[in-house]
Amino acid sequence: MIADPIPSIAETSLEQADAIALRLHQQKDRWLKVSLADRITYLQRCLEDVMTVAADWATVACRAKGIDPTSPLAGEEWFVGPTATVAALRSLILALEANGQPQPIKLRTYDQQTIAHVFPANLMERLLWLSFKGEVWLQPEHPPTQGRVYRQKLETGTLALVLGAGNVSSIAPLDALYKLFAEDAIVLLKMNPVNAYMGAILETAFRSLRQDGFLEIVYGGAALGAHLCQHPLVETIHITGSHQTHDAIVWGNTPDEQAERKASHQPLMAKPITSELGCVTPVIVVPGNWSEADLAFQARHIAGMVAHNASFNCAAAKVVITANGWAQRDAFLKTLQQELAQTPTRNAYYPGALERYQAFWARYPQAIALGNSTVPDTLPWTFIPNVPAQAGEYALTQEAFCGVLAEVSLPAANAEAFLPQAIDFVNEQVWGNLSCTLLVDPYTEKQLGTAVEEAIAQLRYGAIGINVWSAVLFSLPVFSWGAFPDNSLQDITSGRGVVHNAYLFDHPQKSVLRAPFRIVPLPIWFARHRNLLQLAQQFTNFQAAPSWKRLLKVVLAALQG
Repeated sequence: MIADPIPSIAETSLEQADAIALRLHQQKDRWLKVSLADRITYLQRCLEDVMTVAADWATVACRAKGIDPTSPLAGEEWFVGPTATVAALRSLILALEANGQPQPIKLRTYDQQTIAHVFPANLMERLLWLSFKGEVWLQPEHPPTQGRVYRQKLETGTLALVLGAGNVSSIAPLDALYKLFAEDAIVLLKMNPVNAYMGAILETAFRSLRQDGFLEIVYGGAALGAHLCQHPLVETIHITGSHQTHDAIVWGNTPDEQAERKASHQPLMAKPITSELGCVTPVIVVPGNWSEADLAFQARHIAGMVAHNASFNCAAAKVVITANGWAQRDAFLKTLQQELAQTPTRNAYYPGALERYQAFWARYPQAIALGNSTVPDTLPWTFIPNVPAQAGEYALTQEAFCGVLAEVSLPAANAEAFLPQAIDFVNEQVWGNLSCTLLVDPYTEKQLGTAVEEAIAQLRYGAIGINVWSAVLFSLPVFSWGAFPDNSLQDITSGRGVVHNAYLFDHPQKSVLRAPFRIVPLPIWFARHRNLLQLAQQFTNFQAAPSWKRLLKVVLAALQG
């Protein structure tokens, strides 16, 4: 554990928040008149300022989460903080340099649905992401239009409230940037109390926008959030958090009030609200004939999906779907448990983790605790085998938001029988529709013919990783990030709307990233990456100003993982 104290943050009073909202409100029309060239200048200044505070950003996040800022694991906080933010800023600069309509690599159609190939976009990206391919699938019966706010300027400005997330330090700034540069709204950002310590860093990183009255940051808990949601000058809201928090904002504080309002279609808050609210994230393991090296690699892959950020990720792996007739199922699950057991436990820093963890143990006596659970303030990685594949099952309907991984098997012996079952199962029985991962070896995929493409088309998730953790799509800003469209306010599930989406598509449905079955070099999200800190620092420098020299430094650091 890191002993350095995290500075306390003074809460913003309601009176101060009112004054800040008024100042922002007075600037909202002026933001609409800021030219593309001036917006690019703002983004460039923000990028420079993020790089100035990048080391402090990562260090303070590490200390808050009990990570040694000089250890390899500190690279996580670089990647999910300054690295992701720099990548988003650069992508937005490129989008605005293209007048808000950056050209996709190519467009194709599948069953009358337009699909935009967006990644990798250049030779450097192709070398960094060998054999990866990324697409944004657009909503059927919608044109592949981009950058609405740059084609059809609004007549009056908008003040948006962004309620920041507490788990990943780049979420709040990336949400704010999307509102500013993709939706033409100025932003009042309320930090989450869990990571309010990031506020001073962000105030410096985005000082150019703050100084000119287009962004401000406030601090406080539920009372301040409720006050601002109902504030007459706040016109739209975006939240990254839980569906319970969303429903408290929209439908009321008590279950009875929420039920009554939903039944009468009378929301407490009628302002437009977008949201990203989590998921019981599934990993579909398509049966095949895997080598021992394949088994070990994919076990480590899934263990990384669980352990990253101590499993406090909305895209953390929460349920593994296997075929009960797969000859290698037992060997794979044994290898997965061994990998989790070898993965060091992490500080359970997010509030409520112990209670959520205990709730799973109470319902699943077959749960297996793995790893060293004697370290203070940590929870063991926990594997729950043989969870029933039935509607309403606790592990399939409750997001653990701690290091718990359930396993469900379906009655199938081969890939042909398993894949359509698995797609129906995750679509219908597993709560949430934010992101999912599908693992399939190349020989099996070839044998399946078009079945994998059909499965992608049928999956009702906003982000889909094929042989790659779906959270990687969060870190690559060219992809849209958000729930599959059409969740209702009454049943919000994983939320509504998207962020990131640096191609500024007007009607994204989902994003898909495909990777080789065995990714080379060692992926950055794998636990126990030996050179993660140096790799993250070099990658951040490369993202800020790509060059062949900086690319070489990234490659050399990656090869030492």
